Amino acid sequence: MTAPTAPMTASSHLPEWVPPAVHAYVEHACQGRPLRDVAAERGCAASTILRQVRRIEIRRDDPLVDDIMDRLADLRRSCSEQTKDPTKDAPNMSAMPDPATLIDDATLQREAKRVLRRLTEADAFLVVGQGMPQAVVLRETGDVPTRTATVPRGVAQAFVLKDWIACFKAGRVTRYRITETGRAALKRMLSDGLAARQAARGMADAPSPFLTQHMEMGERIISDGDGTQPVRVNLAESPLGSLARKRDRDGKPFLDLDLVIAGERLRTDFERAQMGPRVGQNWERFLTAGGRGQMGAGDPASGPEDARARVSEALRALGPGLADVVLRVCCFLEGMEAAEKRMGWAARSGKIVLRIALQRLKSHYDGLR
Repeated sequence: MTAPTAPMTASSHLPEWVPPAVHAYVEHACQGRPLRDVAAERGCAASTILRQVRRIEIRRDDPLVDDIMDRLADLRRSCSEQTKDPTKDAPNMSAMPDPATLIDDATLQREAKRVLRRLTEADAFLVVGQGMPQAVVLRETGDVPTRTATVPRGVAQAFVLKDWIACFKAGRVTRYRITETGRAALKRMLSDGLAARQAARGMADAPSPFLTQHMEMGERIISDGDGTQPVRVNLAESPLGSLARKRDRDGKPFLDLDLVIAGERLRTDFERAQMGPRVGQNWERFLTAGGRGQMGAGDPASGPEDARARVSEALRALGPGLADVVLRVCCFLEGMEAAEKRMGWAARSGKIVLRIALQRLKSHYDGLR
């Protein structure tokens, strides 16, 4: 005797990418299940489900959200009827009115990598017209916006439900911009691809997707004994990273990469200046061919004197005021708001002074070459 199979809930027939809050809304608002039953099934309080339902209800003013909620409710209803009467054929998802609405997770991931990348560009937005089967990604590059991508309507609806894009201008033609949630999701997807490529090459230490979503990667040129080489670094390790991600009125980065590199160079010297001299055996002379391990003036084993001299020389080149803000932000890693309060400056004025100071610091380092 076989154990009876538990009836499959209709919500399980919904696409995998549908957020849990939408599942709860469809079951309660569209199917009429009590809040307590929905909450008990998910192991949470009824008030939590109520907040999710209210949030989705408010968002139904968005035409994309309203359209897809109706379609998901139809699918839910069809699945419920099949569950009550097993003799009926299971609903054919490919025969639904809009197959694009029922995209699978792999298609959503692929389209997200393509479209969200376009939406992260400066002055980019997504446009959806009423009744149109496709959406368009436009970018304002002049008098006439430039089309950079086309998006199936079902994909755009999935983006809205997952909070990856948000409406900023409603009407017969609705416009959307990428959200911080969308940017984080794109970074996770790209980092997943990087981890897969590294695993294929036999690299075990793959980056965590949830760690890399907070990173802002860029290239830095470093010098070594064999010359110079580019190295990928996380620009968000210091307050300069957040400023480098901001953009001015023209859509350009507030801080150029050269200015960030100059600030990080000062921070590197500052940290080296606080290191003490080597107190143990210098094993490098046994590992370096052709040398006896002598400690010259530029040898790291000579202690922090050289680094202190470089920091002092850079701060003298900046002068009072500029040196203070660079020291606090680049070396002490103080946030911009904290630095403004400590120095008694007006709000949002410190970043302008910091950019001027970094430009002068870059000129100082350029003169040392």
